Amino acid sequence: MSALHLRRWPGNEDRPALALHCMMGNAVYWGPIAEVLRDRVRISAPDLPGHGQSPDWDEDGDAPDYHTDVTRKAAVLIDRPLDLIGHSMGATVALRIAVAAPEAVRSLTLIEPVLFAAAPEPLNDALMEDVAARLAAGEDAEAARAFLGVWGGLDWESQTAAGKARLARQIHLVQASNQALRQDSANILREGGLEAIDAPVLIVMGEDSPAVIPAIADALAARLPDVGRARVPGAGHMLPITHPRQVAELIALNLDQA
Repeated sequence: MSALHLRRWPGNEDRPALALHCMMGNAVYWGPIAEVLRDRVRISAPDLPGHGQSPDWDEDGDAPDYHTDVTRKAAVLIDRPLDLIGHSMGATVALRIAVAAPEAVRSLTLIEPVLFAAAPEPLNDALMEDVAARLAAGEDAEAARAFLGVWGGLDWESQTAAGKARLARQIHLVQASNQALRQDSANILREGGLEAIDAPVLIVMGEDSPAVIPAIADALAARLPDVGRARVPGAGHMLPITHPRQVAELIALNLDQA
């Protein structure tokens, strides 16, 4: 069994789907999307380590890095081919699973995949270096604020003291994912890997997302055999939260392709 707290919503029991949330979020936000799709699939979604109701990440455990730990614990939840959905960091985990075990994936929906190694971009590189410098200086809250100013879609000052403390803790998980996301230490982009995914893939982006996202989408789409792309007007990086119905309708289109 996975050590992650798993949330399940009512749906089509004959067609399971697994949804993986973004960094510094939790699985709750899949609820409205699961409701729209309940006649098509039954969505389950874990809280990732250090998020929601799941245990904190044990960086001294067996996993060599955070991304690998998340991938292993998510993969345990797959016992038959299913529809795999991921957002942001969760999308990179979903892609990693699909590359490693394409036979386990019925359809793959990647929402704002942040696999920066696919398309390095100076502004994002500068942001991540700034976050690293602030963490090295012990400025955890400022590091979280800088990161979320680009990737979080929230007003830092409106957060409660407890909320700010939680985000300041979780920013360390962002740092712990750098090798996988920025250097592709997981070898997701290995030769023949993306090309082996024979399930339909949909890459979903927000119209107002950071510029690195469409660049990543271009790089991935160029290698995927069966891929579509969609952009949600007026949406940013957090579109599963801000535009759940539009995201659900796009996921439904990909489900129909499988």
